[in-house]
Amino acid sequence: MTPPHREYNIAIDLLPDAKLSPGPIYGMTDAESKALKQHIDEELATGKIRPSTSLAGAPVMFVKKADGSLRLVVDYRKLNDVTHKNVYPLPRQDNLMAKLRHAKVFTKLDLRWGYNNVQIKEGDEWKTAFRTKYGLFKYLVMPFGLTNAPAAFQHFMNNLFRDLIDVTVVIYLDNILIFSERPEDHPAHVKEVLSRLLKNQLFCKLSKCHFHVTTVDYLGIVISPAGFSMDQKKIEAVTSWPTPRTVKQFGSTSPAQPYKKGNPMVLGNQEEEAFQELKSLVTKSPVLIHSNPKLPYYLETDASGVAMGAILSQRGPDNRLHPIAYMSKSFSGAEANYDTHDKELLAIIKALEEWRIFLEATDKPIQVFTDHQNLEYWMQARTFNCRHARWRIFLSDFNFEIHYRPGKQSGKPDALSRRLDYVDALQEPEIMLPSEVFANTSEAELEIVTEIREKLKDDPSLEPIIQFLTKDADTAPPSI
Repeated sequence: MTPPHREYNIAIDLLPDAKLSPGPIYGMTDAESKALKQHIDEELATGKIRPSTSLAGAPVMFVKKADGSLRLVVDYRKLNDVTHKNVYPLPRQDNLMAKLRHAKVFTKLDLRWGYNNVQIKEGDEWKTAFRTKYGLFKYLVMPFGLTNAPAAFQHFMNNLFRDLIDVTVVIYLDNILIFSERPEDHPAHVKEVLSRLLKNQLFCKLSKCHFHVTTVDYLGIVISPAGFSMDQKKIEAVTSWPTPRTVKQFGSTSPAQPYKKGNPMVLGNQEEEAFQELKSLVTKSPVLIHSNPKLPYYLETDASGVAMGAILSQRGPDNRLHPIAYMSKSFSGAEANYDTHDKELLAIIKALEEWRIFLEATDKPIQVFTDHQNLEYWMQARTFNCRHARWRIFLSDFNFEIHYRPGKQSGKPDALSRRLDYVDALQEPEIMLPSEVFANTSEAELEIVTEIREKLKDDPSLEPIIQFLTKDADTAPPSI
């Protein structure tokens, strides 16, 4: 079932002289091909897509959901590059949380079909065309991946609940949170929201909804009458740091320079208290500050063999960078096998994902600092694998610039990625060049070498040189 046409239909306005051309067709596994055909059949049956003869045609790929199932994603990067940007603001995290200070009971709703609840403006459908091995199709509803989709959807939801927002409801895209100070008022508040959703043919996914609860996880923040857990989550990477017991472990926290080989290292109560006091100082004001969406964000990231670290900062009144939040996570089994380039890139991805509520659709570019120089040019690369393609689509929701900073200047995120409680794993020897460089070269090179050797034997003028190199190498003149 397709949604009705509304005044909130998303328009896709292209920049002057913009041209759209068809993109490549990405390779797929048998399982993905089967899922693609099934997806196309289902979307055609529900009227969300239609066969197209458009001159455009974006490529498609699959990404895995949290439950392991596949989700089709259209790579709209070329379309997004030539689309006028919608500057309608997304809600600020501090504003959302401020309205929930005195709430006692909550209901969380998750809309079924998400962005697909908004139609594409009539006449703009051809711009959403996507290419597959099974044909060319266009969307009639707003798909995931369009640059203006978040702004258009937020505009739609804000207008639908304008009189209830910040009174009994807060909304971030398709995540609706109903709140009440008095439990006896909550059923009426929930009924009003559900009534408006039904009237506008919007439906919820029951498995992701939570009704009449006193504690709820909303946008990664646990909310209860006692307060919010986000404040603790932002500093957990530091507060959970175990006390170092050896010089090697102390080295990751930087002040180990005075220790010399042969000198005993003694950690007593005084040293333990000093370390705990140090952690306390860097996780409280004036070192730690609250975010200000009017100021640019600075993101510092680093990756070690087994973990990543990140610090999100802004400039304070003293014009110095102050941390807003810390992050430290170990890599999963598969992630631990990534090469250095991908681990450093994954550190950026995980940090943006963790702090999405702060960083998505910012007016000013996020300044990202990494000690891996090649990442400065990664977004301009013309060839990439499927993993990189998925990451590029995720990154399209963020306004950021990547800057190289040498490792010696990246001590803060570096320390977070090398905490002593992350087990040191022996890393396999690593080839730093991408595998594509070596594709189909080995066998051809051997054939060339063999051919050269045979031709050399047939050249009489080279016979003395070959004689010296093979039999009389020790007496060969310097010129040879």
